[in-house]
Amino acid sequence: MRELFEEVAGQSPLDPGEAVRRTSRTPQRKRFYREAGVGESDGGFTVTLDGKPIKTPSGRLVLVPKRAIAEAIAAEWRAQGETIAPLTMPLTRFANSVVQSVVDRAELVADDIAKYLGSDLLFYRAGHPEALVAKEAAHWDPIVFWAAETLGAHFMLAEGINHVRQPDAAIAAARAALPGDPWSIAALHVVTTLTGSALLALALTHGVREPADIWAAAHVDEDFNTEQWGLDEEVASRRAARAVDFEAATRILNAMKA
Repeated sequence: MRELFEEVAGQSPLDPGEAVRRTSRTPQRKRFYREAGVGESDGGFTVTLDGKPIKTPSGRLVLVPKRAIAEAIAAEWRAQGETIAPLTMPLTRFANSVVQSVVDRAELVADDIAKYLGSDLLFYRAGHPEALVAKEAAHWDPIVFWAAETLGAHFMLAEGINHVRQPDAAIAAARAALPGDPWSIAALHVVTTLTGSALLALALTHGVREPADIWAAAHVDEDFNTEQWGLDEEVASRRAARAVDFEAATRILNAMKA
């Protein structure tokens, strides 16, 4: 099972794209268990295969803080057929990565999220055409205003791609709004990586916008280009793969708030 868990997790703990690339190159393994369930342990819940709790490749017990998350992970294992399909197990990949690489360094992961605030997607606006300018403003302005009014994080906006240094006070204020527990911070990192925006991730975890609105806001430019030039099948395929991990991260964030 150790080799299988390495395949499910992928090499990079917080890079869902790398996990997808690696698992897509790996031959599927046969299902080796009959039942998947949930158990209780000190400090949380375990996911069991034929009564044995799953562990990370390094041998650490996968201890989950919420029963709802453990049940969802177990459901991924139950849903497998004769062979294991790691791409259908985003919550399992996530859990393995958190336990293996985040629980002992949540502050470092939060610092990495904060780096995005120096050049967040929402700060760099198109100058033309007017339709795209209006779409970006409609999706992005409410979140930028929320950050300023609620978090006290006053960021600078720019036209084009030339870098604009953001105020240290704004970055610090937004950084202070990040959650503290490793599961939430890891989920927030996944959302940040997938959307290119720590502000969108913050808005999601604070309930400022629904997940569908956050995902749409992350793809304003892409959707505008599709409207103008038609659908790019390769781009659409990559987006669909990323959406699986976005939905998994959203489930984690919601469960942690319950």
